Amino acid sequence: MDVGIIGYGVYVPRYRIRVEDIAKVWGEDAIRIRQGLLVDEKSVPAADEDTATISVEAARNAVKRAVINPQDIGAIYVGSESHPYAVKPTATIVAEAVEATPNLTAADMEFACKAGTAGMQACMGLVEAKLIKYGMAIGSDTAQAAPGDALEYTAAAGGGAFIIGKNNGESIAEIEGTYSYSTDLPDFWRREMRPYPKHGGRFTGKPAYFKHVLSAAHGILRQLKLTPQDFAHAVFHQPNGKFPCQVAEELGFSKAQLATGLVTPKIGNTYSGCSMIGLAAVLDKANPGERILVVSYGSGAGSDAFSIRVKEAVEKKRELALTTLDYINNKLYIDYSSYTKHKRLLVT
Repeated sequence: MDVGIIGYGVYVPRYRIRVEDIAKVWGEDAIRIRQGLLVDEKSVPAADEDTATISVEAARNAVKRAVINPQDIGAIYVGSESHPYAVKPTATIVAEAVEATPNLTAADMEFACKAGTAGMQACMGLVEAKLIKYGMAIGSDTAQAAPGDALEYTAAAGGGAFIIGKNNGESIAEIEGTYSYSTDLPDFWRREMRPYPKHGGRFTGKPAYFKHVLSAAHGILRQLKLTPQDFAHAVFHQPNGKFPCQVAEELGFSKAQLATGLVTPKIGNTYSGCSMIGLAAVLDKANPGERILVVSYGSGAGSDAFSIRVKEAVEKKRELALTTLDYINNKLYIDYSSYTKHKRLLVT
């Protein structure tokens, strides 16, 4: 392929709630929860934050790093399962905020947690076909979870944005290839007018997450004739802290390869933004020449895998915006009562 990453940006809300504070309300064993999910806390959107505002912040950071004229962005896709409007695109809000309008195509995408990487693939195709100069793909969510549900410990908020363009001197990473694996598997869903999603419990693991992530990973490795030893870093979708560790072990990746992009223990599962925030965390630290494997997962179900090689330009561009760790470390803890206000769980 002849496409690359020109710029990237993330945004994670400042507020956090600890596993202990959620467990206390529901009479759960916080130690057992921590050990089972490998999650310490999660991010919570402020009362005035939603998928649109998170997407805008991540997009602005991506434009800063890309050092491009926003008017050259020919496509913006926002992937999410918590768009603020049922009928009105988030993508046009982002396009207006970064001053990319009006000569572009914009649309919202939905495929559970892999909607953001689906947007990346769409941008790659448009750039490769020379229909646009740059495309921006965003994965952003303020994830929903019913009070007392197991998802409440991990359903968090955050977003990542990536600007895709030709693989040339301005690109910070080359996208060597992509591979997708998709089936019709109902492990997680939310019907119209329902406030919270439902899930298949343990069914969401082996036949859903593991089957698709492993299949996509094996697919990209076969396609490019690579092995785990060819990669310095690996990023797998993180519904919790345990699943990506198990996938890495089964594929033959070490804990060291996984460590940099494992962000879920500190911010929770940011759904559509999860894999993209993990990739951003790696790009914040990776050295030129290093190769990154990224595999997303979206319930319903499917996975997108990417092989990405870091280039010299990353060293100059990564300092042009706040890093992933800057957002992770800037936090303010709240209790469960404040959490219910922020999440608008009390309906009057």
